[in-house]
Amino acid sequence: MIDEAINLNLAKIEKTIFGKYMNMIMAESQDAKGAYTLVRNLQKRFADKLDVISSTLGECKNFEEVLWLRDEGLHGGGSRFEARDFSLFNTASVNVSQVHYDEMPQKNLKSATAISTIIHPKNPNVPSIHIHISLTELRNAPAYWRVMADLNPSILNKDDKNSFDNALKDLAGGIYQEGKLQGEKYFDIPALGRKRGVSHFYLENYKSADKKQDLELAKSFGEGIIDKYIEIITAAFTSRTKMSQADIQEQLNYHTLYLFQVLTLDRGTTSGLLIHNQNDVGIMGSLPSHVNKKLLLSWAEKVQEPQDKLVNALSAVINDKGEIDVITKVKLAEIVRTHYKTFPNALSMQASGNTIPSTVKNH
Repeated sequence: MIDEAINLNLAKIEKTIFGKYMNMIMAESQDAKGAYTLVRNLQKRFADKLDVISSTLGECKNFEEVLWLRDEGLHGGGSRFEARDFSLFNTASVNVSQVHYDEMPQKNLKSATAISTIIHPKNPNVPSIHIHISLTELRNAPAYWRVMADLNPSILNKDDKNSFDNALKDLAGGIYQEGKLQGEKYFDIPALGRKRGVSHFYLENYKSADKKQDLELAKSFGEGIIDKYIEIITAAFTSRTKMSQADIQEQLNYHTLYLFQVLTLDRGTTSGLLIHNQNDVGIMGSLPSHVNKKLLLSWAEKVQEPQDKLVNALSAVINDKGEIDVITKVKLAEIVRTHYKTFPNALSMQASGNTIPSTVKNH
């Protein structure tokens, strides 16, 4: 019955650009297929709800799907829905991927299936969000989930924070406290004495004895946190229509902090870049459209060696307007990749929860 439900769901949701490639790139295991069905359903749920906001409050421009393939589909691939309504969104991307090595038994990784999304609204008084939910299947160890969600306002609104915190508590139940503590650890920025975001949840290497229950937790958490964010930003877009120049500057500075954390501390981003270079633009989809270059450069003296070299190199490829366009994203990705190949010990300086996944080694 579970297999039939998975196959039926796949048939329903694979009607987009990515669908015609799925027979070629889909992982073989039923657990991976179930996880893929889940993340694609979450992707569609989020993109559809964001499209409704665009149709009612913006320019009525739907998110657009972009495809990428891992080794021409032999080892999977993914799709991302990117914002096209720039009256509402600074940048926004809802990414799904599945990478697998079914025909390579020498690799420890069987498959990795994920949704990873970041929404940066244009209005500085509307908060950004990051969500990541993934299943990693290993050959010589149990599969595990990674579940993350963090609210990232440029300008703090306490009602938004409280609403998001309460949603996390309700959705996570008995594992909320663990996820909260790991999230506050992972999103800490020691060099700047602050955290990225105001509400954090992060479970690493999560699994129980009941696979079906774990899948249901990932589903209910993903659906619930997407719906809560849509509720928050719909109200914010409607009621917070005025923005000052000071608000815009505060947002620019916060976007700089976001880029700094992603490119110098975020272990998931770095792992993705070190594994391959076939989705650099997608991996960099979490970055905002502009940053404060002068502010970013000033942080080079605050980090430990050799991370100062990384911050300086990142700053060097950003123009004086602070634009993070597609060409700049590709350059930034290559800088991060080169830095950690040159200074592999610097990976120990990156963020972690209670455990550190061996993502790069598994590939």
